[in-house]
Amino acid sequence: MKLKNFYTEHESFILGTGFIVFLLILWESIPLWYTLPKGMALFFTTPSDIAAAFHRLLLNGELEKHFYVSAIAFLAGLGLSIVVGLPLGLVMGRSATLDALLDPYVTASNATPRIVFLPLLILWFGIGIWSKIAIVFVGAVFPLLINTYVGVKNVNQVLVNVVRSFGASEWQLMKIVVLPNSVPYIIAGLRLAIGRAILGVVVGEFFGSSQGLGYMIASAATNYKVDVVFVGVAIFMALSVILTLAVKQLESRLASWRPETAKTF
Repeated sequence: MKLKNFYTEHESFILGTGFIVFLLILWESIPLWYTLPKGMALFFTTPSDIAAAFHRLLLNGELEKHFYVSAIAFLAGLGLSIVVGLPLGLVMGRSATLDALLDPYVTASNATPRIVFLPLLILWFGIGIWSKIAIVFVGAVFPLLINTYVGVKNVNQVLVNVVRSFGASEWQLMKIVVLPNSVPYIIAGLRLAIGRAILGVVVGEFFGSSQGLGYMIASAATNYKVDVVFVGVAIFMALSVILTLAVKQLESRLASWRPETAKTF
């Protein structure tokens, strides 16, 4: 009974993990079942080879060096996007004047592929860390800004009018009604921003960089080191999953700070 209850409570995790393990075993077994042509064998690797490459890079310190550079670019760029995108989305959603002024630029910038900004950012900031932070910021700020803006626009106007009728200030209105109702949109924007930030790190380090996980992947691909390429890919995938789970935990903690608060005003 206890085992059944444990499975019921963790069914999604068990099924997801089990399927991943099954795919890894299947992948590892391919060379045992099928003799790959010489041309294909050069570009093929297995999970055990990837694990060995990860261990080798970890021991010689190369992985730590590249990870450190990528982590700084990611955290700084994402942090700046939150500091800028979240307040700006809130203000644009509440101010018709600011919305009219900035909406065309936000729409145009969001629709433009981020990679076209990279040559300019490299010219302005050089090939160091600042150009990578800038491309991460450009990629991450707009999903968060736009989702926050949409969340503010979709706030229940009845609640707004009720709180205003009690003489609440704009800050009280923001705290009691706007922010709690916008939380799901902000969380969705943050999840999108994390994905765009990781993409920005990769793109920024593919071009005009001599360090970072993106550079490690590009360099390894040039030298046909497929196992090292997969090490970098696996790290980025693991980071995406971990950060997404962290955002989900944040959403569950903020679940109590929602419209129910406004009803008790």
